[in-house]
Amino acid sequence: MSVKDTCEVTCFDEEKVNRVQSEVGKEDIKGVANIFKALADENRAKISYALCIEKELCVCDIANIIGSSVATTSHHLRTLYKQGVLKFRKEGKMAFYSLDDEHIRQILLITLEHQKEGKMNE
Repeated sequence: MSVKDTCEVTCFDEEKVNRVQSEVGKEDIKGVANIFKALADENRAKISYALCIEKELCVCDIANIIGSSVATTSHHLRTLYKQGVLKFRKEGKMAFYSLDDEHIRQILLITLEHQKEGKMNE
């Protein structure tokens, strides 16, 4: 016996649809999607999680943590920075990165917890 995962008839609650469409239109959903897109790469997710563990790391440390070249790591860091996931500061010739704020840390930790619960649909 298979369960259908779609409606078998076409109908919708116009009032509900209009209300939700209005609320969705008020938010920057594209920006949210861009944050998740930035985190969707495994190396960028590793970088972000590493910065949950250690509040600030230099580019060379991050490259060693993810097992990548400094150039490749820098590319990932720029992507995360441009999407508002990370911030950075310069100290002399060193560049240090950290998570942009506590919200990013919470997103990562909540997602890890969700994944550990094994609620992945098969």
